Amino acid sequence: MPQITANGIALEYDIHGPETGEPILLIMGLGAQMTAWPLDLIHDLTARGYRVARYDNRDVGLSHKFEAHGAPDMTEVFKALMSGQKPPVPYFLSDMAADAAGMIDALGFGKAHIVGASMGGMIAQMLAAEHPHKVLSLTSIMSTTGNRDLPPAKPEAMARLTDRGPDPREDLEAFIEHGLAGARVMAGKGNPIDEDAQRQIIRDNFQRSFYPVGFLRQYAAIVGSGDRRAALATIKAPTVVIHGADDPLVPVEGGHDTAAVVPGAELHVLPGMGHNLPKGLISKIGDLIERAVARAKATA
Repeated sequence: MPQITANGIALEYDIHGPETGEPILLIMGLGAQMTAWPLDLIHDLTARGYRVARYDNRDVGLSHKFEAHGAPDMTEVFKALMSGQKPPVPYFLSDMAADAAGMIDALGFGKAHIVGASMGGMIAQMLAAEHPHKVLSLTSIMSTTGNRDLPPAKPEAMARLTDRGPDPREDLEAFIEHGLAGARVMAGKGNPIDEDAQRQIIRDNFQRSFYPVGFLRQYAAIVGSGDRRAALATIKAPTVVIHGADDPLVPVEGGHDTAAVVPGAELHVLPGMGHNLPKGLISKIGDLIERAVARAKATA
């Protein structure tokens, strides 16, 4: 896969679909490589005629690593936030949004329809707020606003997020089974995972890149960015918010809050969906991304 320089750093990316298609930029979530975007969704979007790009965020996959910063001290991050001071983090969600803006430029898109999942939704929101001239439409999936009054993740989901499991360099099979157990927790009740396929995904992702400290720095970026509602209230791009009714990690109230804050946003709550992109809902998610595109065309 190729790399491109965006916002002054090297980002790994790939691109699919017809060169003449309207551009869609996919932004993935916390600690997840761009390969977490299901190929079924990419094929759905390219079949609709779109030019679809995805990339590894900074500090994950094959993109630039901020190795010199080491692991963040989360105790100090929380203390700074509580005292109203700037938290000591290597970068913020706004910096990651600037990466996405640089990617749009480097790919020659000019403007793009933006789709973000989980932390990627947060990045996409900040891209739309801070770089509005680059965003045709926004689709925010299973994301939230940073509002501290919203319900927290379910304990079992937070435990899976923070427990990274056995070291795969020492016991790969145990690492895979740990990841599979986490995928079961994250999945919605109505969309069971394909366990054999999920095992292969975990194995492939480990072989492509294993960099757990990058997860910690990205998590610090989320926490350090705090409540983003004031920025989200400035978004002008036509926005569709997608959230799973059974999301255990980012409860559905996060989707409701996003839609309430972003002016004119539409909210679509999908029954049975958890904190994932289940195969059975790919076509529906594609429809809703296209709904955001249609809204952009209607207001152009």
